[in-house]
Amino acid sequence: MRIAACALAFAGLVLLVGCGGWRDEGRPPRTDDAITVPPQASLVSVPVEADLGNLARAMERQVPRRLWSIDEKDQVCVASEKVDLGIAKVKTPKIKCRIVGEVTRGAISVAGSGQRIRLSIPITAVVRAEDIAGILKRETATARAMVHADIRMVIARDWTPRGTLDLSYSWTSEPHIEFLGQKIRFTREAERELAPIIARLERELPGELGRLELRRQIEKAWASAFTSVVLNERNPEVWMRITPRELQYGGYEIVQGRLRLKLGMRALTETYVGKKPRPRRPIALPPMQKLEADTGELAFFLPVFGDYRELQPVLLEALQKRARRPFVVPGLNPVDATFKAATIYGTSGGKIAVGLTFSAHERGSKTPTTGTVWMTGKPVNAEDSRRVGFEDFEVTGTTDMTGGDLILDMINAPGVAPMVAEMLAQNFERDYAELLGKIDAAIETKRTGDLIIHARVKRAKTGQLQAAGAGLYLPVWASGTASVTIQP
Repeated sequence: MRIAACALAFAGLVLLVGCGGWRDEGRPPRTDDAITVPPQASLVSVPVEADLGNLARAMERQVPRRLWSIDEKDQVCVASEKVDLGIAKVKTPKIKCRIVGEVTRGAISVAGSGQRIRLSIPITAVVRAEDIAGILKRETATARAMVHADIRMVIARDWTPRGTLDLSYSWTSEPHIEFLGQKIRFTREAERELAPIIARLERELPGELGRLELRRQIEKAWASAFTSVVLNERNPEVWMRITPRELQYGGYEIVQGRLRLKLGMRALTETYVGKKPRPRRPIALPPMQKLEADTGELAFFLPVFGDYRELQPVLLEALQKRARRPFVVPGLNPVDATFKAATIYGTSGGKIAVGLTFSAHERGSKTPTTGTVWMTGKPVNAEDSRRVGFEDFEVTGTTDMTGGDLILDMINAPGVAPMVAEMLAQNFERDYAELLGKIDAAIETKRTGDLIIHARVKRAKTGQLQAAGAGLYLPVWASGTASVTIQP
């Protein structure tokens, strides 16, 4: 298909050549226009994580091991009761004792799932009843309770975490002793002393969320995202510069003991062909914005690039291979040709210039014809297609031509035009797929300092093939998924 299309283009070229009016008219002007790419807007996923162990360690420092102690005399251990003896009802005396004890806590642990952060604080109470009714000197009761603090976190616009607390506790074994067949409970006394501890936790725990250092990590992620990432290392060198614009917040979740924030970084992605662009200077962390769309969408530009210098030897090799056999030129004896050079570059009007330098010798003739034939054409392709054709393809002149017009006739020889057309109007599909594969691998996991970018190309759309001074290239707008993490 592409050969046929270009053959038609070369047919028009041949008609122009046949006019013979382009002898030594000179080569087309060379342009040096650069490839410019408009910035693309992207919303990149930024899953900032915090170790919940930091919160547990902070609480370990804040909450003392010994929560409270008790030493109270003349406490009623067994209340007075009425007893029916059959002949009379009597009232038993109150049994008094001295209550001594303390409550300590164990190691604080943090867990959770979904949007619930759960702090667990094991409590052990050792309570002694001494001088019980003047009969027993001491009885000891050991009890255990578990305090649970369920925290739900909110983040203010200045990225400061706050929390709401739902605190509860339950006895796994209540404090009590057995005396004269009766169970003496100390739960009321223990709970009375535990109440201010619970109240203190309710006041202080939400503020302790600052120990997670979320804002510091968010600021680090924000500043690190001002960077330039290589997309293609050579042929050509391609870079993507990322410039964050705002940071959006869409909630959090607890995953395997870690707090993960769902953030979306809206950024501009600019693609540069050539040297690495200098990253823009980071700005201060902006106020939090509400997440409006799914995170992880990355958009950027990829040039499927054909360097003219690389196309030249390929075209020359194809022509030299064809020249091993004589060319059949209508009305002439077999013609032998020697191709010496192929020159390709960008010229004005979005066209490419092609110069073929060769000599042609008709068998039986003593004088060969030598020189360079120059042609220009504008590369075109259908929308979202990598198949290339040429329009306005025409001969613009010749240089250094001696010995007649045989080299012009050679351009019209069967097989030459399709061969040149095959090289100039190459199907970019293979280069396109190869480049996307290289890009995908290049940024699938890319580290720049402490920032690690994870990306995958999923969709691509091609634009209009263009001939610039630096080369022939097909603009491709790619999109996919992307996230960044901080890993010092």
